[in-house]
Amino acid sequence: MDQGSGRVRHVADVLAALESPLPRSYTNFVGRWLLHWGDTGRGLAAFALITLGVLLTKSNTATAVVRPLIRAQIARAGLYQLPMVAFLAGALGFVVVGQTVALLTRVGAQNLVGTVMVSVVVRELGPLVTALVVLLRTGTATVIELGTARALGEIEALEALGIDPVHYLVVPRVLGMAIAVFALTAYFILGAIFSGYLFAFLQDVPLLPGDYFRQLALALTWQDFVLLALKSAGFGIVIAVITCFQGLARPLELAEVSVVTTRALVASLLTCVMLDALFLLVYLAL
Repeated sequence: MDQGSGRVRHVADVLAALESPLPRSYTNFVGRWLLHWGDTGRGLAAFALITLGVLLTKSNTATAVVRPLIRAQIARAGLYQLPMVAFLAGALGFVVVGQTVALLTRVGAQNLVGTVMVSVVVRELGPLVTALVVLLRTGTATVIELGTARALGEIEALEALGIDPVHYLVVPRVLGMAIAVFALTAYFILGAIFSGYLFAFLQDVPLLPGDYFRQLALALTWQDFVLLALKSAGFGIVIAVITCFQGLARPLELAEVSVVTTRALVASLLTCVMLDALFLLVYLAL
């Protein structure tokens, strides 16, 4: 009887603890976190609209200065990252694509090779892995450069000279990263597909090259090409806008540059994942 009443009291205590409000420190922390990200989201949206407005209204302004900057950003975010992307494409092809092709062949599902490759490599892994490489290597450098320039007063110096910092610093990075991520994604997908079949060939998989590439061609549709271009370019735009925003949004001290760099990387990664989820819904709707 005493044990039964003890259990009842224990259950009552547990229910009372669950029904009691959270400590004020937890609610304050969550509230501050939500307010911070809400303010950041509004500021980021305003910064993106400002960048779009400058891009549209000043497309023919100072082209002799801006176009070389765009080419430099394409080289920086695209051409210089090509060795790393090629290495990752080869590794992914050997580790994932090749084993997938070999497994499907063993279970007698060779006719699904093209569909699996398009769904996994073309639609998902290719754009995401490429965007991650550009984010870690070029996006980080962008935040550090712009944050340091803001901390040292170089942005105010540009404004004093009559130079629009968004037109001079942000627009070339947005265009350059969008083009670079799109081009790198195409190279990554091609490298992964070819290296994957090479791995399968080394394992003596009875799948002829003609059959392999024919299945890929049949699985691809024109929507895949359009959505791939939009997704990869969208990843580049997201990375460029967020990293530039974090570097230029407010006056900084040099000690704060590392903090905003980490914040920019996290925000860019989360936004790219959400954008990828949005495109996934579009794929499912087609």
